[in-house]
Amino acid sequence: MKTIKVVYRYLAIISIALGSSFANAQAFPDHPITLVVPNPPGGLVDTSARLLSEPLTRVIGQPVIVDNKPGASGNVAYQYVAKAKPDGYTLLISYSGYHVGNPSLMDKLPWDPVKDFSPVALLTISTNVIAVHPSVPVNSLKELIAYAKANPGKLNYASQGNGSVSHIGTEIFKQNTGVDIVHVPYKGSGPAVQDVLAGQVQLFITTPPSVMQHVQSGKLKGLAVTGKNRHPGMPNVPTTAEAGLPSFQLESWVALYAPAGTPAPVIAKLTESVKKSLALPEVKERSDAAGVELRYLTPTAMDALLKKELPYWDKAIKSANIKLD
Repeated sequence: MKTIKVVYRYLAIISIALGSSFANAQAFPDHPITLVVPNPPGGLVDTSARLLSEPLTRVIGQPVIVDNKPGASGNVAYQYVAKAKPDGYTLLISYSGYHVGNPSLMDKLPWDPVKDFSPVALLTISTNVIAVHPSVPVNSLKELIAYAKANPGKLNYASQGNGSVSHIGTEIFKQNTGVDIVHVPYKGSGPAVQDVLAGQVQLFITTPPSVMQHVQSGKLKGLAVTGKNRHPGMPNVPTTAEAGLPSFQLESWVALYAPAGTPAPVIAKLTESVKKSLALPEVKERSDAAGVELRYLTPTAMDALLKKELPYWDKAIKSANIKLD
């Protein structure tokens, strides 16, 4: 009899706890939400966070605050959110370069890309553009590949740093084409672009905001964009598929994640609110001006994308023997 009473008491405690959790989820949100950004202000990731924060504030009815926590190749922000209370109020603006790259670049990662986070939604996609200095005697992607093969080791390529998307992406380009070009790492896009403009480095595969104005002005040649569609800011630049290299596509994505264990009703409220926010016409106008593409995906679809990209990037990184400094 005593055992039965203990069981009933245990079940009652669980019922109260679940009821309280459900009630809290139903009331969500009742205070400000923080979007933790693993990068400093400016650039694709921070821009995506700020594209979302203002409309999401209106849609969800609570202030949405952007909190930049750069450092350790994104690990400061990722570890912070992974350890945050899973209540939907502390969220991660996740960058593909960190989320799918760091697990293969680092031996002892302080967070797990799948187990520590719950996907909320894909936010933005940014294609990349293959840009070269005008001194390179080519006017198409096919001509670039032919020239690089005829002159192995002669061309240098810039990256935003060891282990960056521009580094890994260009190594994938090398693997796909069999060209021999030399890596020159920089600390960010700014100094890399300056040396490409000066002709000290001849090639840069990077996101459009970094080089779009220089392609438009003719200071750089845009040979191809690495996404499925042409970029609206560079309508005359073909896609890699149109340029004869359909096997090479490189897109950077930014997604919203919550700490693992966040209640399903909270995730559902968040993803629906994000969907409504990204559908607002003014958000589309701002994203076009920033050179990024809005692309919403559900939590299930985002989870599938992550699990597809993790082994792809792992193979590319290990094949190129890329290590972080």
